[in-house]
Amino acid sequence: MQNVQLLIHGQSQDASNAQTFERISPIDGSVASVAAAATVADIDAAIESAHQAFATWSALSPTERRMRLLKAADLMNQKAQQFCDVAVKELGSSATWYGFNVHLAANMLREAAAMTTQIDGSLIPSDIPGSLAMGVRVPCGVIVGMAPWNAPIILATRALAMPLACGNTVVLKASESCPATQRLIGEVLAEAGLGDGVVNVITHRAEDAPQIVERLVSHPLTKRINFTGSTRVGRIIAETAAKYFKPVLLELGGKAPVVILNDADLDEAVNAVAFGAFFNQGQICMSTERVLVQREIADQFIEKLVAKAKSLKAGDPRQEGFALGTMESMKAAERIQHLLQDALDHGATLPLGIHVEGTVVQPSIIVDVTKAMKLYAEESFAPVCTVQRFDSIDEAVNLANDSDYGLSAAVFSQNLASALSIAKRIESGICHINAATVHDEAPMPFGGVKQSGYGRFGSKASVAEFTDLRWITIQTESKHYPI
Repeated sequence: MQNVQLLIHGQSQDASNAQTFERISPIDGSVASVAAAATVADIDAAIESAHQAFATWSALSPTERRMRLLKAADLMNQKAQQFCDVAVKELGSSATWYGFNVHLAANMLREAAAMTTQIDGSLIPSDIPGSLAMGVRVPCGVIVGMAPWNAPIILATRALAMPLACGNTVVLKASESCPATQRLIGEVLAEAGLGDGVVNVITHRAEDAPQIVERLVSHPLTKRINFTGSTRVGRIIAETAAKYFKPVLLELGGKAPVVILNDADLDEAVNAVAFGAFFNQGQICMSTERVLVQREIADQFIEKLVAKAKSLKAGDPRQEGFALGTMESMKAAERIQHLLQDALDHGATLPLGIHVEGTVVQPSIIVDVTKAMKLYAEESFAPVCTVQRFDSIDEAVNLANDSDYGLSAAVFSQNLASALSIAKRIESGICHINAATVHDEAPMPFGGVKQSGYGRFGSKASVAEFTDLRWITIQTESKHYPI
Protein backbone atom coordinates (compact mmCIF):
# COMPACT_ATOMS: atom_id res chain seq x y z
CA MET A 1 0.00 0.00 0.00
CA GLN A 2 1.29 3.46 -0.96
CA ASN A 3 0.92 6.46 1.35
CA VAL A 4 0.57 9.59 -0.77
CA GLN A 5 1.18 13.13 0.43
CA LEU A 6 0.69 16.44 -1.34
CA LEU A 7 3.73 18.03 -2.97
CA ILE A 8 3.74 21.76 -2.24
CA HIS A 9 6.81 23.95 -2.62
CA GLY A 10 9.10 20.96 -2.72
CA GLN A 11 7.76 19.49 0.51
CA SER A 12 5.68 16.36 1.06
CA GLN A 13 2.84 17.18 3.40
CA ASP A 14 -0.52 15.96 4.60
CA ALA A 15 -3.75 17.76 3.78
CA SER A 16 -4.30 20.80 6.00
CA ASN A 17 -7.16 18.99 7.76
CA ALA A 18 -5.23 15.68 7.86
CA GLN A 19 -7.98 13.92 5.85
CA THR A 20 -7.17 11.04 3.47
CA PHE A 21 -8.96 8.77 1.01
CA GLU A 22 -8.37 5.23 -0.19
CA ARG A 23 -7.88 3.99 -3.75
CA ILE A 24 -9.17 0.43 -4.02
CA SER A 25 -7.35 -1.84 -6.47
CA PRO A 26 -9.65 -3.16 -9.23
CA ILE A 27 -7.62 -6.38 -9.31
CA ASP A 28 -8.39 -7.78 -5.87
CA GLY A 29 -10.29 -5.15 -3.91
CA SER A 30 -7.37 -4.38 -1.60
CA VAL A 31 -6.29 -0.85 -0.68
CA ALA A 32 -3.80 0.22 -3.34
CA SER A 33 -3.02 3.65 -1.88
CA VAL A 34 -4.03 6.07 0.84
CA ALA A 35 -3.75 9.67 -0.30
CA ALA A 36 -4.05 13.13 1.18
CA ALA A 37 -7.47 14.70 0.52
CA ALA A 38 -6.56 18.28 -0.35
CA THR A 39 -8.65 21.21 0.89
CA VAL A 40 -9.25 24.57 -0.77
CA ALA A 41 -6.57 25.97 1.56
CA ASP A 42 -4.12 23.42 0.14
CA ILE A 43 -5.04 24.51 -3.40
CA ASP A 44 -4.30 28.11 -2.50
CA ALA A 45 -0.95 27.11 -1.02
CA ALA A 46 0.01 25.13 -4.14
CA ILE A 47 -0.92 27.95 -6.52
CA GLU A 48 0.85 30.56 -4.41
CA SER A 49 3.93 28.33 -4.32
CA ALA A 50 3.89 28.01 -8.11
CA HIS A 51 3.49 31.78 -8.43
CA GLN A 52 6.46 32.36 -6.14
CA ALA A 53 8.58 29.89 -8.13
CA PHE A 54 7.59 31.45 -11.45
CA ALA A 55 9.89 34.44 -10.96
CA THR A 56 12.92 32.14 -10.75
CA TRP A 57 11.93 29.42 -13.23
CA SER A 58 10.88 31.83 -15.99
CA ALA A 59 14.16 33.74 -15.63
CA LEU A 60 16.35 30.66 -16.14
CA SER A 61 18.23 30.42 -19.40
CA PRO A 62 16.69 28.07 -22.00
CA THR A 63 19.67 25.76 -21.69
CA GLU A 64 19.31 25.50 -17.92
CA ARG A 65 15.62 24.60 -18.21
CA ARG A 66 16.57 22.09 -20.89
CA MET A 67 19.18 20.39 -18.70
CA ARG A 68 16.79 20.01 -15.78
CA LEU A 69 14.04 18.56 -17.97
CA LEU A 70 16.50 16.12 -19.55
CA LYS A 71 17.59 14.99 -16.09
CA ALA A 72 13.93 14.43 -15.19
CA ALA A 73 13.46 12.30 -18.32
CA ASP A 74 16.41 10.09 -17.39
CA LEU A 75 15.15 9.72 -13.82
CA MET A 76 11.72 8.74 -15.08
CA ASN A 77 13.23 5.95 -17.18
CA GLN A 78 15.26 4.78 -14.18
CA LYS A 79 12.09 4.52 -12.09
CA ALA A 80 10.15 2.60 -14.75
CA GLN A 81 9.70 -0.51 -12.60
CA GLN A 82 8.46 1.55 -9.67
CA PHE A 83 5.94 3.32 -11.89
CA CYS A 84 4.73 -0.02 -13.28
CA ASP A 85 4.35 -1.66 -9.89
CA VAL A 86 2.34 1.24 -8.48
CA ALA A 87 0.16 1.72 -11.56
CA VAL A 88 -0.71 -1.97 -11.99
CA LYS A 89 -1.93 -2.08 -8.39
CA GLU A 90 -3.91 1.15 -8.59
CA LEU A 91 -5.44 0.72 -12.04
CA GLY A 92 -5.34 -2.93 -13.10
CA SER A 93 -3.86 -2.80 -16.59
CA SER A 94 -0.70 -4.54 -17.74
CA ALA A 95 2.93 -3.73 -17.01
CA THR A 96 3.40 -3.52 -20.79
CA TRP A 97 0.99 -0.60 -20.92
CA TYR A 98 2.57 1.26 -18.03
CA GLY A 99 6.05 0.56 -19.32
CA PHE A 100 5.04 2.23 -22.58
CA ASN A 101 3.60 5.10 -20.52
CA VAL A 102 6.98 5.68 -18.89
CA HIS A 103 8.81 5.46 -22.22
CA LEU A 104 6.57 8.00 -23.96
CA ALA A 105 6.35 10.31 -20.95
CA ALA A 106 10.15 10.46 -20.70
CA ASN A 107 10.28 11.29 -24.41
CA MET A 108 7.72 14.05 -23.84
CA LEU A 109 10.07 15.58 -21.30
CA ARG A 110 12.96 15.28 -23.78
CA GLU A 111 10.90 16.87 -26.55
CA ALA A 112 9.89 19.68 -24.20
CA ALA A 113 13.56 20.15 -23.28
CA ALA A 114 14.39 20.51 -26.97
CA MET A 115 11.71 23.18 -27.31
CA THR A 116 13.13 25.56 -24.70
CA THR A 117 15.14 27.35 -27.42
CA GLN A 118 12.24 27.33 -29.87
CA ILE A 119 9.94 29.71 -27.98
CA ASP A 120 10.53 32.42 -30.55
CA GLY A 121 8.77 35.46 -32.00
CA SER A 122 8.82 37.59 -35.11
CA LEU A 123 9.58 41.04 -36.47
CA ILE A 124 6.46 42.73 -37.83
CA PRO A 125 6.63 45.33 -40.61
CA SER A 126 5.37 48.68 -39.32
CA ASP A 127 4.07 51.74 -41.13
CA ILE A 128 5.58 54.00 -38.46
CA PRO A 129 9.01 55.39 -39.49
CA GLY A 130 11.75 54.16 -37.17
CA SER A 131 9.51 51.67 -35.36
CA LEU A 132 10.91 48.20 -34.73
CA ALA A 133 7.85 46.05 -33.98
CA MET A 134 8.06 42.57 -32.52
CA GLY A 135 5.70 39.76 -31.60
CA VAL A 136 7.23 38.00 -28.59
CA ARG A 137 6.11 34.77 -26.92
CA VAL A 138 6.37 35.00 -23.12
CA PRO A 139 5.40 32.56 -20.33
CA CYS A 140 1.99 33.09 -18.74
CA GLY A 141 2.59 32.18 -15.10
CA VAL A 142 0.85 29.42 -13.18
CA ILE A 143 -0.63 26.63 -15.31
CA VAL A 144 -3.13 24.16 -13.85
CA GLY A 145 -2.94 20.68 -15.38
CA MET A 146 -5.71 18.13 -14.78
CA ALA A 147 -4.80 14.57 -15.75
CA PRO A 148 -6.94 11.42 -16.03
CA TRP A 149 -6.16 7.86 -14.92
CA ASN A 150 -6.30 5.85 -18.14
CA ALA A 151 -2.80 6.71 -19.43
CA PRO A 152 -1.65 7.99 -16.05
CA ILE A 153 2.02 8.70 -16.69
CA ILE A 154 1.73 9.92 -20.28
CA LEU A 155 -1.16 12.29 -19.71
CA ALA A 156 0.03 13.73 -16.41
CA THR A 157 3.48 14.36 -17.89
CA ARG A 158 1.93 15.90 -21.00
CA ALA A 159 -0.04 18.26 -18.76
CA LEU A 160 3.17 19.84 -17.47
CA ALA A 161 6.04 19.19 -19.94
CA MET A 162 5.45 21.96 -22.48
CA PRO A 163 4.15 24.45 -19.89
CA LEU A 164 7.49 24.03 -18.09
CA ALA A 165 9.49 24.34 -21.32
CA CYS A 166 7.71 27.62 -22.05
CA GLY A 167 8.81 28.99 -18.66
CA ASN A 168 5.63 28.47 -16.66
CA THR A 169 5.16 26.74 -13.33
CA VAL A 170 2.51 24.06 -12.74
CA VAL A 171 -0.05 22.76 -10.29
CA LEU A 172 -0.95 19.20 -11.29
CA LYS A 173 -4.29 17.84 -10.11
CA ALA A 174 -3.85 14.10 -9.98
CA SER A 175 -6.71 11.71 -10.69
CA GLU A 176 -8.35 10.27 -7.59
CA SER A 177 -8.00 6.84 -9.28
CA CYS A 178 -4.19 6.90 -9.33
CA PRO A 179 -2.84 9.35 -6.74
CA ALA A 180 0.33 7.36 -6.04
CA THR A 181 1.19 6.92 -9.73
CA GLN A 182 0.87 10.59 -10.60
CA ARG A 183 2.43 11.81 -7.36
CA LEU A 184 5.51 9.84 -8.39
CA ILE A 185 5.87 12.16 -11.39
CA GLY A 186 6.17 15.08 -9.00
CA GLU A 187 8.83 13.18 -7.09
CA VAL A 188 10.83 12.66 -10.30
CA LEU A 189 10.69 16.35 -11.21
CA ALA A 190 11.64 17.43 -7.70
CA GLU A 191 14.58 15.00 -7.65
CA ALA A 192 15.71 16.38 -11.01
CA GLY A 193 16.17 19.77 -9.35
CA LEU A 194 13.52 21.83 -11.13
CA GLY A 195 13.17 23.88 -7.96
CA ASP A 196 10.74 24.22 -5.07
CA GLY A 197 7.26 25.14 -6.28
CA VAL A 198 7.98 24.70 -9.99
CA VAL A 199 5.71 21.64 -9.96
CA ASN A 200 3.16 21.06 -7.20
CA VAL A 201 0.96 17.94 -7.05
CA ILE A 202 -2.50 17.87 -5.48
CA THR A 203 -4.59 14.78 -4.69
CA HIS A 204 -8.22 14.90 -3.59
CA ARG A 205 -11.33 12.86 -2.88
CA ALA A 206 -13.82 12.38 -5.71
CA GLU A 207 -16.60 14.03 -3.73
CA ASP A 208 -14.45 17.14 -3.26
CA ALA A 209 -13.76 17.55 -7.00
CA PRO A 210 -16.31 20.35 -7.66
CA GLN A 211 -14.89 22.72 -5.04
CA ILE A 212 -11.28 21.76 -5.81
CA VAL A 213 -11.69 22.39 -9.55
CA GLU A 214 -13.59 25.62 -8.95
CA ARG A 215 -10.74 26.99 -6.84
CA LEU A 216 -8.00 25.79 -9.20
CA VAL A 217 -9.65 27.66 -12.05
CA SER A 218 -10.90 30.73 -10.16
CA HIS A 219 -7.74 31.56 -8.24
CA PRO A 220 -6.48 34.93 -9.50
CA LEU A 221 -2.94 33.60 -9.97
CA THR A 222 -4.04 30.77 -12.31
CA LYS A 223 -3.35 31.86 -15.89
CA ARG A 224 -4.08 28.78 -18.02
CA ILE A 225 -5.80 25.40 -17.60
CA ASN A 226 -5.34 22.17 -19.50
CA PHE A 227 -7.65 19.23 -19.00
CA THR A 228 -7.68 15.70 -20.40
CA GLY A 229 -10.69 13.54 -19.63
CA SER A 230 -14.32 12.93 -20.47
CA THR A 231 -16.40 15.29 -22.56
CA ARG A 232 -18.92 15.54 -19.72
CA VAL A 233 -16.34 16.85 -17.26
CA GLY A 234 -14.57 18.87 -19.96
CA ARG A 235 -17.75 20.83 -20.51
CA ILE A 236 -17.84 21.68 -16.80
CA ILE A 237 -14.18 22.79 -16.93
CA ALA A 238 -14.83 24.94 -20.01
CA GLU A 239 -17.89 26.59 -18.43
CA THR A 240 -15.98 27.28 -15.22
CA ALA A 241 -12.99 28.68 -17.11
CA ALA A 242 -15.23 30.92 -19.22
CA LYS A 243 -16.76 32.33 -16.05
CA TYR A 244 -13.32 33.54 -14.99
CA PHE A 245 -11.99 34.43 -18.47
CA LYS A 246 -9.31 31.73 -18.27
CA PRO A 247 -8.02 30.10 -21.48
CA VAL A 248 -8.30 26.30 -21.43
CA LEU A 249 -6.98 23.45 -23.57
CA LEU A 250 -9.34 20.44 -23.69
CA GLU A 251 -8.56 16.91 -24.89
CA LEU A 252 -11.73 14.93 -24.37
CA GLY A 253 -13.52 11.73 -25.37
CA GLY A 254 -13.50 9.88 -28.66
CA LYS A 255 -15.45 7.43 -30.78
CA ALA A 256 -12.73 6.57 -33.28
CA PRO A 257 -13.82 5.10 -36.63
CA VAL A 258 -11.74 2.81 -38.84
CA VAL A 259 -12.69 2.66 -42.53
CA ILE A 260 -11.62 -0.57 -44.27
CA LEU A 261 -11.84 -0.71 -48.06
CA ASN A 262 -12.08 -3.77 -50.29
CA ASP A 263 -8.41 -3.64 -51.25
CA ALA A 264 -7.10 -3.40 -47.68
CA ASP A 265 -4.62 -5.88 -46.26
CA LEU A 266 -7.12 -7.66 -44.02
CA ASP A 267 -4.58 -9.18 -41.65
CA GLU A 268 -3.01 -5.78 -41.05
CA ALA A 269 -6.44 -4.24 -40.53
CA VAL A 270 -7.47 -6.98 -38.08
CA ASN A 271 -4.29 -6.58 -36.03
CA ALA A 272 -4.68 -2.80 -35.94
CA VAL A 273 -8.36 -2.95 -34.95
CA ALA A 274 -7.75 -5.54 -32.23
CA PHE A 275 -4.92 -3.44 -30.80
CA GLY A 276 -6.88 -0.21 -31.11
CA ALA A 277 -10.08 -1.62 -29.62
CA PHE A 278 -8.82 -3.90 -26.86
CA PHE A 279 -5.40 -2.66 -25.64
CA ASN A 280 -5.60 -1.24 -22.11
CA GLN A 281 -9.13 -2.71 -22.10
CA GLY A 282 -10.23 -0.04 -24.58
CA GLN A 283 -9.66 2.65 -21.96
CA ILE A 284 -7.90 5.09 -24.28
CA CYS A 285 -9.43 8.22 -25.81
CA MET A 286 -8.17 7.07 -29.24
CA SER A 287 -9.53 3.51 -28.88
CA THR A 288 -11.14 2.02 -31.98
CA GLU A 289 -14.87 2.11 -31.29
CA ARG A 290 -16.44 1.91 -34.78
CA VAL A 291 -15.24 -0.39 -37.56
CA LEU A 292 -16.68 0.41 -41.00
CA VAL A 293 -16.02 -2.34 -43.55
CA GLN A 294 -16.85 -2.43 -47.24
CA ARG A 295 -19.60 -4.99 -47.73
CA GLU A 296 -17.76 -7.41 -50.04
CA ILE A 297 -15.10 -8.17 -47.41
CA ALA A 298 -17.14 -7.64 -44.23
CA ASP A 299 -17.88 -11.29 -43.42
CA GLN A 300 -14.26 -12.30 -43.95
CA PHE A 301 -13.05 -9.42 -41.80
CA ILE A 302 -15.48 -10.22 -38.98
CA GLU A 303 -14.40 -13.87 -38.99
CA LYS A 304 -10.74 -12.87 -38.68
CA LEU A 305 -11.42 -10.26 -36.00
CA VAL A 306 -13.42 -12.71 -33.90
CA ALA A 307 -10.58 -15.24 -34.10
CA LYS A 308 -8.07 -12.57 -33.04
CA ALA A 309 -10.25 -11.39 -30.16
CA LYS A 310 -10.62 -14.94 -28.85
CA SER A 311 -6.84 -15.09 -28.43
CA LEU A 312 -6.84 -12.03 -26.13
CA LYS A 313 -7.80 -12.81 -22.55
CA ALA A 314 -8.53 -10.33 -19.76
CA GLY A 315 -7.64 -11.10 -16.15
CA ASP A 316 -5.19 -10.39 -13.35
CA PRO A 317 -2.35 -8.56 -15.16
CA ARG A 318 0.18 -9.90 -12.64
CA GLN A 319 -0.40 -13.45 -13.90
CA GLU A 320 0.78 -15.10 -17.11
CA GLY A 321 -1.62 -15.56 -20.00
CA PHE A 322 -3.61 -12.35 -19.71
CA ALA A 323 -2.81 -9.86 -22.46
CA LEU A 324 -5.51 -7.62 -21.04
CA GLY A 325 -6.04 -6.57 -17.43
CA THR A 326 -9.09 -5.35 -15.55
CA MET A 327 -11.35 -2.37 -15.93
CA GLU A 328 -10.56 0.66 -13.78
CA SER A 329 -13.48 0.01 -11.44
CA MET A 330 -16.61 -2.03 -10.83
CA LYS A 331 -18.64 0.96 -11.97
CA ALA A 332 -16.89 0.93 -15.36
CA ALA A 333 -17.46 -2.81 -15.76
CA GLU A 334 -21.13 -2.51 -14.84
CA ARG A 335 -21.59 0.33 -17.30
CA ILE A 336 -20.23 -1.63 -20.26
CA GLN A 337 -22.27 -4.68 -19.32
CA HIS A 338 -25.37 -2.47 -19.47
CA LEU A 339 -24.37 -1.08 -22.88
CA LEU A 340 -23.70 -4.56 -24.29
CA GLN A 341 -27.01 -5.89 -22.98
CA ASP A 342 -28.81 -2.89 -24.49
CA ALA A 343 -27.25 -3.67 -27.89
CA LEU A 344 -28.28 -7.32 -27.59
CA ASP A 345 -31.83 -6.33 -26.60
CA HIS A 346 -32.06 -4.15 -29.71
CA GLY A 347 -31.09 -6.92 -32.10
CA ALA A 348 -27.30 -6.76 -32.33
CA THR A 349 -25.21 -9.84 -33.01
CA LEU A 350 -22.44 -10.44 -30.45
CA PRO A 351 -20.32 -13.30 -31.82
CA LEU A 352 -18.23 -13.41 -28.63
CA GLY A 353 -21.17 -12.95 -26.28
CA ILE A 354 -21.02 -10.90 -23.07
CA HIS A 355 -18.45 -11.97 -20.47
CA VAL A 356 -18.18 -9.67 -17.45
CA GLU A 357 -16.97 -10.98 -14.08
CA GLY A 358 -16.33 -8.30 -11.49
CA THR A 359 -13.89 -5.85 -13.08
CA VAL A 360 -12.79 -8.38 -15.73
CA VAL A 361 -14.39 -7.70 -19.13
CA GLN A 362 -13.51 -9.95 -22.07
CA PRO A 363 -13.34 -8.39 -25.58
CA SER A 364 -16.69 -7.90 -27.31
CA ILE A 365 -17.63 -7.30 -30.94
CA ILE A 366 -21.04 -5.90 -31.86
CA VAL A 367 -22.07 -6.57 -35.46
CA ASP A 368 -24.57 -4.39 -37.33
CA VAL A 369 -25.03 -1.76 -34.64
CA THR A 370 -27.96 0.61 -35.16
CA LYS A 371 -28.90 4.04 -33.87
CA ALA A 372 -31.42 2.40 -31.54
CA MET A 373 -28.49 1.09 -29.48
CA LYS A 374 -26.72 3.27 -26.91
CA LEU A 375 -23.37 1.99 -28.14
CA TYR A 376 -23.95 3.68 -31.49
CA ALA A 377 -23.27 7.11 -30.01
CA GLU A 378 -21.83 6.65 -26.51
CA GLU A 379 -18.11 6.23 -25.92
CA SER A 380 -17.72 2.72 -24.50
CA PHE A 381 -14.24 3.15 -22.94
CA ALA A 382 -14.05 -0.64 -22.75
CA PRO A 383 -12.70 -3.59 -24.83
CA VAL A 384 -15.55 -3.25 -27.32
CA CYS A 385 -15.93 -2.33 -30.99
CA THR A 386 -18.91 -2.19 -33.30
CA VAL A 387 -18.87 -3.31 -36.94
CA GLN A 388 -20.95 -1.76 -39.73
CA ARG A 389 -21.01 -2.53 -43.44
CA PHE A 390 -20.96 0.10 -46.17
CA ASP A 391 -21.23 0.09 -49.97
CA SER A 392 -19.91 3.43 -51.27
CA ILE A 393 -17.09 5.73 -50.20
CA ASP A 394 -19.58 8.51 -49.51
CA GLU A 395 -21.50 6.19 -47.20
CA ALA A 396 -18.30 5.29 -45.36
CA VAL A 397 -17.39 8.94 -44.83
CA ASN A 398 -20.91 9.79 -43.67
CA LEU A 399 -20.83 6.92 -41.16
CA ALA A 400 -17.37 7.94 -39.94
CA ASN A 401 -18.58 11.49 -39.36
CA ASP A 402 -21.87 10.44 -37.75
CA SER A 403 -20.59 11.13 -34.24
CA ASP A 404 -20.35 14.01 -31.82
CA TYR A 405 -16.69 13.13 -31.35
CA GLY A 406 -13.70 13.80 -33.59
CA LEU A 407 -10.39 12.78 -32.04
CA SER A 408 -8.73 9.89 -33.90
CA ALA A 409 -9.57 7.87 -37.03
CA ALA A 410 -7.96 5.42 -39.46
CA VAL A 411 -8.33 4.28 -43.08
CA PHE A 412 -7.12 0.97 -44.53
CA SER A 413 -6.49 0.65 -48.27
CA GLN A 414 -3.59 -0.28 -50.52
CA ASN A 415 -4.58 2.65 -52.76
CA LEU A 416 -2.90 5.44 -50.83
CA ALA A 417 -4.41 8.20 -52.95
CA SER A 418 -7.91 6.91 -52.23
CA ALA A 419 -7.11 6.47 -48.53
CA LEU A 420 -5.72 10.00 -48.27
CA SER A 421 -8.79 11.39 -50.01
CA ILE A 422 -11.02 9.69 -47.42
CA ALA A 423 -8.79 10.77 -44.53
CA LYS A 424 -9.16 14.41 -45.59
CA ARG A 425 -12.96 14.09 -45.42
CA ILE A 426 -13.11 12.55 -41.95
CA GLU A 427 -13.82 15.06 -39.19
CA SER A 428 -11.05 14.31 -36.69
CA GLY A 429 -7.96 15.94 -35.27
CA ILE A 430 -5.92 12.80 -36.04
CA CYS A 431 -6.12 10.25 -38.84
CA HIS A 432 -3.79 7.35 -39.62
CA ILE A 433 -3.62 5.49 -42.93
CA ASN A 434 -2.95 1.74 -42.64
CA ALA A 435 -2.29 2.03 -38.91
CA ALA A 436 -4.25 1.86 -35.67
CA THR A 437 -6.25 4.71 -34.20
CA VAL A 438 -4.20 4.37 -31.00
CA HIS A 439 -0.88 6.10 -31.64
CA ASP A 440 1.03 8.91 -29.95
CA GLU A 441 4.44 10.52 -30.32
CA ALA A 442 5.91 13.36 -28.32
CA PRO A 443 6.46 15.86 -31.20
CA MET A 444 3.04 15.44 -32.82
CA PRO A 445 0.10 17.90 -32.58
CA PHE A 446 -2.44 16.03 -30.47
CA GLY A 447 -6.07 17.04 -30.10
CA GLY A 448 -9.55 16.77 -31.55
CA VAL A 449 -12.51 18.59 -33.03
CA LYS A 450 -16.23 18.66 -32.24
CA GLN A 451 -16.89 17.31 -28.72
CA SER A 452 -13.40 15.83 -28.50
CA GLY A 453 -12.17 19.26 -27.44
CA TYR A 454 -10.02 22.07 -28.77
CA GLY A 455 -6.40 23.19 -28.72
CA ARG A 456 -3.34 21.01 -29.26
CA PHE A 457 -0.80 19.33 -27.03
CA GLY A 458 2.62 18.40 -28.38
CA SER A 459 5.84 20.26 -28.96
CA LYS A 460 5.68 23.31 -31.28
CA ALA A 461 1.90 23.05 -31.64
CA SER A 462 1.36 23.76 -27.94
CA VAL A 463 3.62 26.80 -27.62
CA ALA A 464 0.69 29.10 -28.38
CA GLU A 465 -1.38 27.31 -25.71
CA PHE A 466 1.10 28.02 -22.93
CA THR A 467 2.48 31.46 -23.79
CA ASP A 468 1.16 34.98 -24.25
CA LEU A 469 1.93 36.82 -27.49
CA ARG A 470 3.10 40.34 -26.70
CA TRP A 471 3.52 43.24 -29.11
CA ILE A 472 6.66 45.20 -28.25
CA THR A 473 8.06 48.17 -30.18
CA ILE A 474 11.30 50.12 -30.10
CA GLN A 475 11.17 53.62 -31.57
CA THR A 476 14.60 54.23 -33.13
CA GLU A 477 14.06 57.82 -34.35
CA SER A 478 11.98 60.83 -33.40
CA LYS A 479 8.27 60.26 -33.82
CA HIS A 480 5.72 62.82 -34.90
CA TYR A 481 2.68 63.26 -32.67
CA PRO A 482 -0.43 65.20 -33.78
CA ILE A 483 -0.61 67.30 -30.61
